[in-house]
Amino acid sequence: MSTWNLPLTRTGKLHTASRTSILVGFLFLCSVFAISQAAEKEPSAVLELGAAADRSLTEAQSSFGPTVAVEVTPIENWLELEAGVTPLFRRHSTEWSVDFLFKKPWTLSEKKEFMLGVGPEWVHTNAYGVKTNSVAVEVAPDFMFWSSKKHRFGWYLEPSYEYKFGSGHEHSLAISGGLLIGIF
Repeated sequence: MSTWNLPLTRTGKLHTASRTSILVGFLFLCSVFAISQAAEKEPSAVLELGAAADRSLTEAQSSFGPTVAVEVTPIENWLELEAGVTPLFRRHSTEWSVDFLFKKPWTLSEKKEFMLGVGPEWVHTNAYGVKTNSVAVEVAPDFMFWSSKKHRFGWYLEPSYEYKFGSGHEHSLAISGGLLIGIF
């Protein structure tokens, strides 16, 4: 069993330096607790897991597949960054797209958010055995609905427009939706 040996004066009181150290230590612990509570308010990242459907306006064909993305907030209320991967499948064709969106968020309520994103996209297509790569630009409004104020779980709906700079200059509309998971 350990005992605390506090420096006492002859009258049995703590030295001023000791009182100051205890006070500073107490304030430090209180501030760490307060900061940790504030940090729990918003997730450090948001994982998006869902499904996507794409309709080519140029080729009049549809594709479907899963989608996964991670979103972080470097500047609160001003900038969110999202990186995502989506494989899309249709008969005799597979398309993998990797996008990086810059999003401006708007908080509609404690449980609802809207974001407008734009950014570059890399698209790898394998159609009838012919493989092509192209760069594209994507514009995506994003609607997020959280189950609670803590933003641990929710769902999203994200329509998007894509323009490919590769051969054919394909235009397409897509919609994705799914589960939101806040990572703390």
